[in-house]
Amino acid sequence: MASPYLPIREIGEIPLVREGETFQSITDRIARVTEDKTPRNWWIAFGISLCFLGLLGVCVGYLLWEGVGVWGNNSPSYWGWDITNFVWWIGIGHAGTLISAILFIFRQKWRTSINRFSEAMTIFAVMCAGLYPGIHVGRAWYAYYMFPVPNQMSIWPNFKSPLMWDIFAVSTYFTVSLLFWYVGLIPDLATLRDRSMNPRRQKVYGFLALGWRGSNRAWQHYERAYLILAAISTPLVLSVHSVVSFDFATSVLPGWHTTIFPPYFVAGAVYSGFGLVMTLMLVARLIYGVKSIVTTQHLELMCKVMLLTSSLVGYAYAMEFFIAYYSGNTWERAWAWMRITGPYWWAWIPMVGFNAVLPQLFWFKFFRTNLAALMVISILVNVGMWFERFVIIVGSTYHDFIPGSWGYFRPTIIDIGTYAGTMGLFFTLFLLFLRWLPMIAIAEVKGVIPASDPHGEEGHEYHSNEGGAHDPDLEPVPGE
Repeated sequence: MASPYLPIREIGEIPLVREGETFQSITDRIARVTEDKTPRNWWIAFGISLCFLGLLGVCVGYLLWEGVGVWGNNSPSYWGWDITNFVWWIGIGHAGTLISAILFIFRQKWRTSINRFSEAMTIFAVMCAGLYPGIHVGRAWYAYYMFPVPNQMSIWPNFKSPLMWDIFAVSTYFTVSLLFWYVGLIPDLATLRDRSMNPRRQKVYGFLALGWRGSNRAWQHYERAYLILAAISTPLVLSVHSVVSFDFATSVLPGWHTTIFPPYFVAGAVYSGFGLVMTLMLVARLIYGVKSIVTTQHLELMCKVMLLTSSLVGYAYAMEFFIAYYSGNTWERAWAWMRITGPYWWAWIPMVGFNAVLPQLFWFKFFRTNLAALMVISILVNVGMWFERFVIIVGSTYHDFIPGSWGYFRPTIIDIGTYAGTMGLFFTLFLLFLRWLPMIAIAEVKGVIPASDPHGEEGHEYHSNEGGAHDPDLEPVPGE
């Protein structure tokens, strides 16, 4: 077995962790977050999140009692903040699957320091998004109509409806992402189980670890299952937000009826997801002292991904106007002009500025390594992506083919409260995750670090066998 105290070196030009860290120090640094006394700042943040979560309960309860008339939706803007926030939250959840599955398939080892963090974010963001299809129908007690079961009138759901496509796409994405996240947690749960001195915690972590002992056979089954789930998750990254874009692209409404939406939405989803991962990771690495594991090189690589997806989103913005004018369609040209000069011009400017222009600063190394700049840009990225969804949905529906049916959407206090409440739901779950589960994949970080072979050879990769100290079959498994 490889010694847990071997020095850590770099792979290529990317230091996976900083010099001076050992296998044991990595475990202690990550696991101690779940073992130490809960810090006061965590309780303050958790209390604020619970307040917003209570606001969500109040707003949803009032909505169910009074009906969707309490929202600002009107004719012709039947989709207001509800579908805007639904698409925004779904986009937030895409970075987790991209980091975990696609980068794993391509053997990008730098993902190991941020994949657990982003996977958890995916689960919680999809939960927030899944709330909106159930409540935006007005009568939530009939929400089961959306599932593939005959209702009391023996009528099957309308499978031609984009709402049905969303149900299947989002539920599949959530299920596979949850399995992928949980399977990756198993070795680390066993580590927490063996480190815990509290019998109750030992039982809980032991139950969740599914009897993991770190044996050779267990690692083989684990790697096979993880690879299969990664292969299943990879097409979901492309398919889920493409299906969400079909809500708009299959219509005949100017501004929606375009084939560029599926790749455009996927790029925007990955972009916004990476933006939120960056924001939360910067805060967590500062508070919990994991700067040596999540290095500035990891942040810099994330910036490069954001730069790529930002350029794709900016290209899509330009193509929307080109397609509108090249088509010769009067309505499309009118829509393109009203995007800039219409009553929602104030939403179009931050959309383009924050999404397509501001991230171009990442061409310069100074901005990719300056933590204050990263925090500001990552926050503005998600603000800009929310405005993008608002411009697409409200900016295309407030005017119809007939000027007499034009309207103007204004959110109500219930709209704003519901959205703020979903933020409370997200951060409540996220803070619980930081408190009770390892935010960084312990076994995966140590599994990609080249350690010296006990027989004198170097450059081999070994899995950490922590959590399996009581199993007789603890042969290290060379990494693929």
